[in-house]
Parts: sequence; C-alpha cells; structure tokens
Amino acid sequence: MPTALIIGASRGIGREFARQYKADGWRVIATARKSEDLAELTAHGCEALPLDVNKLNDCAGLAWRLDDEKIDVAIFNAGLLGPRTPSMQSPEQTTFDEVMHTNVLAAMRILPLLLPLVENAAGKLAVLSSDMGSIGSRNNPQVWLYRASKAAVNSVLKDTSLCAQSATCIAFHPGWVQTDMGGPGAQLTVDVSVAGMRKVLAESSREKNGCFLSYSGTQLDW
Repeated sequence: MPTALIIGASRGIGREFARQYKADGWRVIATARKSEDLAELTAHGCEALPLDVNKLNDCAGLAWRLDDEKIDVAIFNAGLLGPRTPSMQSPEQTTFDEVMHTNVLAAMRILPLLLPLVENAAGKLAVLSSDMGSIGSRNNPQVWLYRASKAAVNSVLKDTSLCAQSATCIAFHPGWVQTDMGGPGAQLTVDVSVAGMRKVLAESSREKNGCFLSYSGTQLDW
C-alpha cells in the first residue's frame, strides 16, 4: 500500500489531497494544528499527526514520528496569504514575519526532514506554490508579500531538488481554486485542482525534478 504524507491537511487543498488519496486506497498521514481537525482526519481513516510548522519542537517531533518511513508522495501545503495589498504597501514587521515564517522558514525546516523519507521510496515531493511567485511571468505587484514568499519557497524547492538522488521534487501552481484563500469566485473547484496535481505527480519522471508546474502539467517560468 503506497503512503502519502500531507503537511497542512486541515482544510482546502490539503484536506482534499488527504481525501482523494485515502479514497484511492492509500495509507494517508496528515498533519493539522487543531484538535478538531485532527479528529476529523482520523474519522476519515487518516493517521493524523499534530503539527504547527512554526514551532521548532513540533517539527522535531514530526521527524521522530516519521523516522525510517517510506513516503511515496509528500505534499507541503502549509501557507498563509497575508494582507491583500493593492500595490507596494510596506508590510508591518509582525505581518512580514508571520507570512515568511509560515511560507518559507517552515519549508526550510520541513523539507530536509521529508526528503530522506521520499528518497526511501524513490517517490515524489511537492510544495504548493503559486504562479504569483513567478518572477518571469509577473505583471503586477498586488499582494507583493505573498508573491515574495512564494518566489522564496520556489527557491527552497529548487535547492531541495538538487539534493535529491532518487526523489522527484516539484513546485506546484494549483490554479485559482475555490478555497478560503482563493474565494468563491475562483475558477477551479478544489477536487479538480487536486486531481490534476495528483495526475501530474503520478506521471512525472525524474526529468521533472526541480520543475515549477501548474496543476495541468504546464511548465511555468520561475
């Protein structure tokens, strides 16, 4: 039975990854911060683990719990939007720290823990990014703190891919999805986005290691 690990599965895209992999007969390990979210994941047959990605002790505890696991697919889904600024509005220090710690520092703590587990299975490691983090295709400065954080996490994923020997590491743009972050007017339902990313992961060979892809498999500019 293959194993999927979803970091940040309390809602939205992360929860849907957990649901779809479990429905297809996978063993699913899923993390969340709140006890009620952990209880819901357990009720759906997942192995629920408590994790706040901004707490160093939680990250260390996750490494201990997962020691020697073979993870076929690992998804790092933790993320925070931050203020919806219309242009170049300087962020408050506390806001900057909150977004950057959640979107970037957490990845720099968690990905080094996950990569050996995915290497054990010659599996796939994905980070949920956004096309808003693309510098090459950028055409406006709105929500620029979030954009900066996603450009940074893309860099973290790329560096992780350079350390991979058998794993395939991918940064994903999930599309504009109907989640709490994307809003009800977004183009994609969460099930369509996740099904697309799962298909891309399943079909990706080592040639895709270190790529930035959309949920449909289209390669994006860094």
